[in-house]
Amino acid sequence: MDSASGQAPQGAKLLVRGLGLMDATMIVIGSMIGSGIFIVSAKSAAIVGAPGWLLAAWAIAGVLTITGALCCAELAAMMPRAGGQYVFLREAYGSATGFLFGWSLLFVVQTGTIAAVAVAFANFMGVLTGRVSDSIYIVRPIHLGSYAITLSTQQLVAILLILLLTFTNTRGLKTGKLIQNTFTFTKTAALIGLILIGLLLGWNEGSAAHTSSWWNPWVNAGWNPGSVQPGLQNTNWQWLVMLLGLAMVGPLFAQSAWNNVTFTGSEIRDPGRNLPRALLIGCGVVVALYLLANLTYIVTLPLSAFPALQKPPNTVATETMKAVLGQPGMIIIAIAIMISTFGCNNGLILAGARIYYAMARDGLFFKRVGTVNARHVPVTALVAQGIWASLLTLPRTVTAGANPGEIKYGNVYSQLLDYVVSADLVFYGLMVGAVILMRRKAANIERPYRTFGYPVVPIVYIIIAFALVLDLAYLTPKTSGIGYLLVLTGIPVYFIWRKQAKAA
Repeated sequence: MDSASGQAPQGAKLLVRGLGLMDATMIVIGSMIGSGIFIVSAKSAAIVGAPGWLLAAWAIAGVLTITGALCCAELAAMMPRAGGQYVFLREAYGSATGFLFGWSLLFVVQTGTIAAVAVAFANFMGVLTGRVSDSIYIVRPIHLGSYAITLSTQQLVAILLILLLTFTNTRGLKTGKLIQNTFTFTKTAALIGLILIGLLLGWNEGSAAHTSSWWNPWVNAGWNPGSVQPGLQNTNWQWLVMLLGLAMVGPLFAQSAWNNVTFTGSEIRDPGRNLPRALLIGCGVVVALYLLANLTYIVTLPLSAFPALQKPPNTVATETMKAVLGQPGMIIIAIAIMISTFGCNNGLILAGARIYYAMARDGLFFKRVGTVNARHVPVTALVAQGIWASLLTLPRTVTAGANPGEIKYGNVYSQLLDYVVSADLVFYGLMVGAVILMRRKAANIERPYRTFGYPVVPIVYIIIAFALVLDLAYLTPKTSGIGYLLVLTGIPVYFIWRKQAKAA
C-alpha cells in the first residue's frame, strides 16, 4: 500500500489486518513495560530526595502519557496506516518533519531502545549465571579515544536476543503477536505480583514512607541537590520544581513506546474502533501499575537505599523482592524482568520496522525496505533494524574510575538515548499539536474517534511538554543540544532521498 495515497499496485503483496483489540492492547502494554519500571525510580528518587516528589514525577509523566494517548487516538483512528506517527507528522507538517521523526527512530530512539532492553535482559540473566557478564570478554576492549569496542558475553546474549526476535517476526504477524500476547500477559502478572508482595508483606517502619518527609527533601538525610546539578541552592523551592522535571526523564522513558501500536495501523482490524481503545486501555493500565509499583518501593525500602540501586542487577525492584523474600526473591524478580524485557523487545521490533517500511513507500528510504515477504511482513525493514540495533550494543564509553588506573565502561546507546530525550518529547508535542492543526487542515476527513476534552487535553499536554523541554534545556544544555543535532543530521539525508525519489 502506498502510505500517501492508500493505493497499491495490482497484485502487490500488502500488509494484512491481522491484529484485533486484544493484540493491539498487548502491543501498547508490552512495548511500555520493559526494564524501566524496575530501575529508573532509584535515580529519580536521588534527584528529588523525597517519596512524595518521586510519586509526583511518575504521576505527571502519567498525565503526559494519558493526554498524549487521548490525542494520538484521534489521529490513529483517522489515519490507520503503516508508520503511524510518521504519517501523522507528514500529513500535518510535511514530509521533512515526518522523515526526521523516522530518522531519529532508526538512528537512535527505536534501535537504541531495542539495544538497551536487550542488554537489560542479559544483565538479569547474569543474576542466574555468572557466565553472562559485561566483564567476561569474547573480544577485549579496542580503545578509540574516549570510546571502545567490546564484545562481552552480556553483549553477545543481547545481540542473540535481538536477532532471535527479528527472525521470529519475519515468520509472520501471527507468530509475532503470539509471542507478544504471551509475554505481555506473563510480565503484567509478574508486575502485579511484585506490587502485591510489596504492599502486603513489605510494609515496614524503616521504609521511606515512614522515616522520610514526603515533601521536604531538605530534612531527609543524604539529599544533596548540588550533586545532581552543580550550583543548585539547597533551600530554593524553585530549584526543586526544576529538579522534578529532571526526575521525570526516567519515568517518561519507562512510559514511552505507547505510540508503537500506531506504527502497525495498516494491520489493525476495525482500526477506527480498536486503535483508540487499545491506546486508552493500555496506557491507563500501565500508568496505574507504575504508580502502584513506586508506592511498593517506598513502603518497602529506606530512602537512603535508592541512590545505590541505579545499575542492574542491583535495582529498586530486586532489592524490594530481596527485602521481602530474601535471595529467592531476587532470583524471582530477575526472571520476571527477563520475561518483561523479552516481551518488550518483541513489541519494539515488530512495530518499529513498520516506520521504515512506510518511509520507503514514500521514496524516502531504500526501495527494498518498502516491500513485504510472502507472509506479509516487511522482512527487509526488520533485518535492517535488527542489524543496526545489534551494532549499537558494541561501542562503549570509556571513563576513569575512582581508583588510579581504573577504567569504567558505559554504553553508547544509553548516552544517545539521554541525548534525544528532549528531541523525542518535541516530536510527541508536534503529534499532539497535529490534532489541533488537522481539525483545520483536514476538517472534512472522517474521525471515528474525537479527542476527549478537546481542546483542553491537547493544550495541557503541550504546556507540560514545553515546560519540560525548557527545563531540560536549562539544566542539561549540552545533552539536549547534542540530541537536537543528532536529529538534524537527518536533514541532508532527507534531501538526498527526496532528490532520488524525484529522479525515479
